[in-house]
Amino acid sequence: MTLHIPTTEAQACAVVKSLIESATPLSIIGGNTRAGLGRPTQTQSTLSSAGLTGITLYEPAEMVIGARAGTPLTLVQQTLAERGQMLPFEPMDHRALLGSEGEPTIGAVAAANISGPRRINAGAARDSLIGIRMVNGRGEAIKSGGRVMKNVTGLDLVKLAAGSHGTLGFLTEVTFRVLPSPERVVTLVWRGLSDHAAVALLSAALGSPFEPFAAAHLPEGVGADQARTLLRLENFSDSIDYRSHELAELLRQHGAPVTVEGAASAELWRDVRDARFFAGTDEAVWRVSVAPGNGPRATATIAAHVPGARWFYDWGGGLVWLALPTGEDAAAGSIRAALKPLGGHATLVRAPAAIRATVPVFEPLADPLMRVTAGIKQSFDPVGLFEPGRMYAGM
Repeated sequence: MTLHIPTTEAQACAVVKSLIESATPLSIIGGNTRAGLGRPTQTQSTLSSAGLTGITLYEPAEMVIGARAGTPLTLVQQTLAERGQMLPFEPMDHRALLGSEGEPTIGAVAAANISGPRRINAGAARDSLIGIRMVNGRGEAIKSGGRVMKNVTGLDLVKLAAGSHGTLGFLTEVTFRVLPSPERVVTLVWRGLSDHAAVALLSAALGSPFEPFAAAHLPEGVGADQARTLLRLENFSDSIDYRSHELAELLRQHGAPVTVEGAASAELWRDVRDARFFAGTDEAVWRVSVAPGNGPRATATIAAHVPGARWFYDWGGGLVWLALPTGEDAAAGSIRAALKPLGGHATLVRAPAAIRATVPVFEPLADPLMRVTAGIKQSFDPVGLFEPGRMYAGM
C-alpha cells in the first residue's frame, strides 16, 4: 500500500494524474476515524489530506469559515468558539462507535455529510457547506461556491460532493456558514414514556412555535433503567425560561419535565450525537431514516423478527439508531423489509468487513437512480480511481 500525503493542492493533482494511466484504485482518508464506514474497498494507494491543514478564511462578521480539508475539526471549533460562534450542524464523532482512533477532520465532515442532533433545526452539514475545492479523477482542481450562498444555474457541485464519501474526488478545502453560539442551553427530560407517546410529544414540540433545537427519545435500558424523552432549548436565558414554561404547559398530558443543563446536559447530548450507547459492543449498528410517526412501527416490526434488537430515536423520531446481533447479514433483510411499506431507508454503520462486503451498506437505488449515479461518477472519475465500490458494488 502506497501512502500519498500532499501538502498542496498541486501535489494532490500530480498524484492523481500519476495513477490515471494504470487506473490504480485509490482510497481517501482524513483523520482515518471513519474508515469503517461504507463497503470495504480493495485499493493499492491511499491519498491523505493530513498534509493539507490550516484555516484559510475566517470572517466572523460574515459568519463564514474556510479551512483545508485535513484541518482537525477541533481546531475549527475552537477558533469559532473564541469568537462566540459554532458550526450549526453539530457533527458526530464516530470514534466511540467504530472503536477508531485519530482526529476527525473538517474535510471528512463535508465528504460524509456528518451531522448530529441539531440537524433537525439547523440542517445537515450539506446545508451549511457553501464552498469546496476538489481534485477530480482527471487530476484537475475544481472550485465551486465561495464565501456567500448564491442561487446559480447548473449542477451544484458543493451539495453533490457532500455525502459522496470521496467517490467523486479528493476535497482539498471547504467553506462553511457558521452561527452564533447560544447564551444558554437546557434540556427538558420526561421519564417513563413509551415510544409512541414519546414521538407524539416530540412531534407536538417540534410543531410548536417554541423552537426546540434537538429532540430525542431513549427507551428503557438505553443509558438508564427508565425511558427518557429529551428536548433541548437554546438561545438567550429569558427566551429559554419562557419557552420551557410554555412547552411544559403544552405537553402537560405527558407529565412534568425535569430541567437539566450545564455539563450533564452536554454529556447527555454527546451520547445521543455519537451513539455512545452502542459503543464497545460487537453488535451491528444501523441508521434508519423514516417519517417520525413511523419510527415506533418500524422498531416494533424489526424487534419481532430480530431478537435482541435495541434502539433509540433522534431528530424527533426521524432517525432511529439500531443495534442488533450481527448474524450472517446484520439483519439487513428484516430491516429493509420492515421499512419498505413505511418509505424509510437504512444505512449499515458498523459491522465486520466481511458483512459490509456482501450486504448493501447504503440503501439500494432504483435502476434509474443508479444509472444517474453511475453517470455522475463517470463524469468526475472516468477511470474509477476514487474509492471504487465504497458506496455501491461495481461503482
